Amino acid sequence: MEPAACGTRAQPDNDDPLLDRPFSNAFRLVMHSSSTVSGTVSGGLQTDAIASPGFSPSFAPTYAKGVPRGVAGWNIRWVTVHWEYLVPIMTVHALALFALLPWCFSWSGLVIALVGTHVFGMGINLGYHRLLTHRSLKVPVWLERTLATIALCCLEDTPARWVATHRLHHVHSDEPEDPHTPRDGASWSHVGWLFRRSPDRRTLSFLDKYARDILADRYFRFLERHPTSTLWIYLAHAAIFALAGLLVGRLAGGDWTHGVQLGVSWLVWGAFVRTVIVWHMTWSVNSLSHLFGYQTYETGEDSRNNWLVALLAAGEGWHNNHHHDPASASVQHKWWEFDLTYYEILLLKRLGLATDIIQPRHVRRSAASARN
Repeated sequence: MEPAACGTRAQPDNDDPLLDRPFSNAFRLVMHSSSTVSGTVSGGLQTDAIASPGFSPSFAPTYAKGVPRGVAGWNIRWVTVHWEYLVPIMTVHALALFALLPWCFSWSGLVIALVGTHVFGMGINLGYHRLLTHRSLKVPVWLERTLATIALCCLEDTPARWVATHRLHHVHSDEPEDPHTPRDGASWSHVGWLFRRSPDRRTLSFLDKYARDILADRYFRFLERHPTSTLWIYLAHAAIFALAGLLVGRLAGGDWTHGVQLGVSWLVWGAFVRTVIVWHMTWSVNSLSHLFGYQTYETGEDSRNNWLVALLAAGEGWHNNHHHDPASASVQHKWWEFDLTYYEILLLKRLGLATDIIQPRHVRRSAASARN
């Protein structure tokens, strides 16, 4: 595809063979969906917030009348605060500060935090993002649900809500409807947008338009029907870290004092510190990768290729490449733009667990030309 003219949004090639591929394309789903999922989900969603089918893009006026988004939006009314997000985020950050206490430190806890950052981060990068949002590959249902459950251990919302919000971002990237554009402020795009209530993104019609394929899975529907289940999953996984450390410390140290110390260390480092790291890695893609870096493609918005974010987030920082070709399982367009997530997808393929892996657009076009 030739680069789009400056100021316009890139459009897919007419000769891209992916357009003829019979699979559920997320963006076709978004642009052509109009009916609602009637009675399939309840719980934390507002089922009658939008009377007509489909989705109303008028976000800004519905947050709080006269209150803008972004930096100015930090001065918001209490009624507009999204407490369901603010309280857990602040709490986990506070608990992670216990890592500063020498008694809570252990080398094994540090290793678990570093390894866990990658393992649980793959739940977001590979599971929520490339698999569920963009359908860049296919895996068995059990693996899809496992990756989503791993992502839930990062406390980054349910699969349907995460996917719907990210698809909205791609459809309206750096436009007023974008939920986390840095054009509303760097702090807003990094984390502030999570603290403002967004009624239009808490409705059945919103999920129907942007995540209908996700709600087709009964496990993901269960998570929407029981929104507090995500918190229980997170607490259960944190308890596993604490219990494992308690038992290992008791066996290795010879008494329960060592067990308690190691259990607390693994809880603080393996769960809380690791969660905070994964959060900021994910949020940096939204903020830093739309503010700093280089643009290989004119995509009509502010996405950038940011090497630091790519290094920390296993390839997700090659964000301009991703916005140029969202369907691709790989964002490595140059040899040095290393995409670790893609190589792990290839590992799944080698193990027979991943199929229908979508290659970058230039590879798809070359393959189509060779067949013709």
